[in-house]
Amino acid sequence: METTKRLKTLGFFVLVVAVTVATNLTTNYVSQKHEVFDDQGNQLPVTYAKFANAKSAIETDFTVAAELSIHAVVHVKTKSPMRMDQFDQMNGFPNDQLFQYFFGIPRQQRKSKEMPMQEASGSGVIISNDGYIITNNHVVDGATDIEVTLNDNRTFKAKVIGTDPNTDIALIKIDAKDLPIIVFGNSDALKVGEWVLAVGNPFNLTSTVTAGIVSAKGRNINIINSQLPLESFIQTDAAVNPGNSGGALVNTHGELIGITTAIASQTGSYAGYAFAVPVSIVQKVVTDIRKYGVVQRAVLGIKIENITDSIAKAKNLKTMDGVYVYNRVYIS
Repeated sequence: METTKRLKTLGFFVLVVAVTVATNLTTNYVSQKHEVFDDQGNQLPVTYAKFANAKSAIETDFTVAAELSIHAVVHVKTKSPMRMDQFDQMNGFPNDQLFQYFFGIPRQQRKSKEMPMQEASGSGVIISNDGYIITNNHVVDGATDIEVTLNDNRTFKAKVIGTDPNTDIALIKIDAKDLPIIVFGNSDALKVGEWVLAVGNPFNLTSTVTAGIVSAKGRNINIINSQLPLESFIQTDAAVNPGNSGGALVNTHGELIGITTAIASQTGSYAGYAFAVPVSIVQKVVTDIRKYGVVQRAVLGIKIENITDSIAKAKNLKTMDGVYVYNRVYIS
């Protein structure tokens, strides 16, 4: 009996010694493994990377944002008379003189004839339960018939409430109630690198959601052809194609932060550069159209451009901050 107790005590002692030795060896191995020295033999401090804030950087679950926005984005189909130059181009008539020479019908007489209709499509964003919808001006410009298809496949005829060619924004309305809407977000608070979703109807593929990041802010790409163009686009690499125009750009909370408007592409299809009108501009336009019927703006009456290195040298400027005023604008 006494021998058994001694054996148990000895076994426990051996186990404790073995665990202690193994722990010390492991500690020494880990310590030695992470020792770093410079060229002079001085040991450099080494610490583990901290992952406390990593979740916010790698969070890529967009299901909530998609669910909050997809039902409030609509398909906009339009019909409009074909323009004379489009008609001539389609039929291979390069100019009016040749047409008149061969067929004896001057352009003035052809204008009186009914031009063929053309169809186009885009997207829109519902912003009120009673049917107010934001889209692009170029989507509905010149349209004589506008049809809106909701995400549940219901269709409605729409009328144009007002347009603003200077920002390429238009407001249309359908007669409906209890519609899903997208809440306005804060586009001014966007940061470059932030995740965003583009929701729209590219190539007539309804309810399409693509993801990307904010690539840049305040872009001027000289695409708006109007007397006083106002461009300050949000640039994103979310996949955007023909048909996305007028659709929603939303943040990861499902809030509207832009209206998708243009792409930069040599082929006309997605090439990694898409642009959206920030909601800070859209909200002003829509509010004025609903309240006054037109957009009210103060006009300073000057033309400006960014200060470049060549301008700074030519004008002997001491700073690159601000803008360069190079002309006056007279508004009739």
